[in-house]
Amino acid sequence: MLIGEVARRSGVSARMLRHYDSLGLVRPTGRSDAGYREYSGEDIRRIFHIESLRSLGLSLRDVGRALDDPGFTPSELVDDLIRRTRERVAAETELLTRLRRIDAAEPAGWEDVLQIVALLQALGSKSAGNRQRAALSSAEEVAVPVEALVEAALNETDPNVAGALRWALARSGDDGLVLLAEGLGSPVAEVRERAVQSIAEIPDGEATTLLREALANPDAVVRRYAALALGARGVADAIPTLVDVVVEGTNDVDAADALGALADRPALADQIAARLVDRLTHGGVGSPARLRLTQALADIPGTTVSRALADLSHDEDRAVALTATYILGIRDDGPFPGRRGRQR
Repeated sequence: MLIGEVARRSGVSARMLRHYDSLGLVRPTGRSDAGYREYSGEDIRRIFHIESLRSLGLSLRDVGRALDDPGFTPSELVDDLIRRTRERVAAETELLTRLRRIDAAEPAGWEDVLQIVALLQALGSKSAGNRQRAALSSAEEVAVPVEALVEAALNETDPNVAGALRWALARSGDDGLVLLAEGLGSPVAEVRERAVQSIAEIPDGEATTLLREALANPDAVVRRYAALALGARGVADAIPTLVDVVVEGTNDVDAADALGALADRPALADQIAARLVDRLTHGGVGSPARLRLTQALADIPGTTVSRALADLSHDEDRAVALTATYILGIRDDGPFPGRRGRQR
């Protein structure tokens, strides 16, 4: 079969067949009556083998080794091809993501496109200062797609940059909440923590709903941040978790402050008091936690707390007893009303 017919039937151009010939990959082994070189059936099979290996991403040099070297093993080469393919796919995916983000920003002209690209590049910079400036600029100069802000916020390790990103997200409204909600389910603990912190800074609305749902999150850190944020918003659902935070001892002062603020509402004061007293008397907690719970009673009004403090003033734990006695002395509804004013 002459080269033209081989090219027509195989789909490999005559030019490429001549290139294979020059490299020694496949050379016509027959001759026609007129003296032209002809491809045999074995030659054509080799052409198809070459094309099959090329389709996997092998170079022509590697194709030649694979076909002619009896000692050639494909495993190492295939592993290398997999690695290179993954790198290529990752690069293409990154480019596609960037293009989609630029499109989502609806640039009015090429100047806007260039500004968005510059900000996206700055958000991925190795310099924390560049990332922080990009986060601040995203809310003031050019509208960076919220997806980029969320991705940056969920992966940021520098506290100053993270704060700027949360501020930018808060200014963007509810647009990033769906992606932040996905972050709450991340297998990476740090990502979950950054997600709930970002949600906590977005004003009331859908963010509050997400924070309520986060109270049931398996991650104690997520529950803690959600409870503190909800307590600041006056949401009673946070009370049980806030009491847990006091017991655990991390952010316990903030949790006690949140409980005190919620207790300004008479309908909640008795509920908070009952939970604190129950953990003190039946919670099976250790001495440091009992002391924190006693301290948390200080800002909870009502006779339930006063009676509990009176009992605790005789507690076997001296630190708890002294703390309860002191709090009783400064409470307006304690045995020495008005004493708080004299101690100022």
